[in-house]
Amino acid sequence: MIRLENVEKSFRVGTGETFVLRQITAEITDGEFVTIMGPSGAGKSTLLSILGMLDSEWRGQYFLQGQPVHAMRQRARQELGKQQIGFVFQQYHLLDDLTVYENLEIPLSYRNMGRKERQAVVADTLDRFQIVGKKDLYPTQLSGGQQQLVAVARAIITEPSLILADEPTGSLHSSQGEMIMDLLKQLNSEGTTIVQVTHNEKYAEYGDRVIQLRDGWIVEE
Repeated sequence: MIRLENVEKSFRVGTGETFVLRQITAEITDGEFVTIMGPSGAGKSTLLSILGMLDSEWRGQYFLQGQPVHAMRQRARQELGKQQIGFVFQQYHLLDDLTVYENLEIPLSYRNMGRKERQAVVADTLDRFQIVGKKDLYPTQLSGGQQQLVAVARAIITEPSLILADEPTGSLHSSQGEMIMDLLKQLNSEGTTIVQVTHNEKYAEYGDRVIQLRDGWIVEE
């Protein structure tokens, strides 16, 4: 699924260079649930941004499903990301001026999919997540847990092979957090590969293994 070889990211500071990631070499196989942990500033979210192709300023080699991401032009990377990756963010990133239904429909609009087919997929997703009654509400009318539920639904609506979750429970109270983690675990059991960043040791245990980062280095796995 994912292979990284000597991935590094740095910033120029005056005449010097400050590294955020150093010599990251790792593999994640299809169907794994991997947790990335480490203190603030360790490079966790930066690594997730690279995996999600939100960041193109890095060095090294990155293969996704055998495709050499490092050798691709930006547009090709974006297309690969749309086809393979779903995102779940701590702050939800829902569009406040769109309803739940419209937020779920957006990822489908990037696909060559007719209106009726989009409607059917959204309807199935609303039913699966038991949020049919929320479809005409706006994000600001939902609780934090409900917003994150919609965010997870949006992430998986295109059936990506990989879900990247950056502190997906960070803004939720414990019962809501457990609900989201149980949902991610269920998706993983159905074959979706998941990479999550978390500070929470309890939620880290939902994964198959943990990659520990410190000062940009992998220090333990």
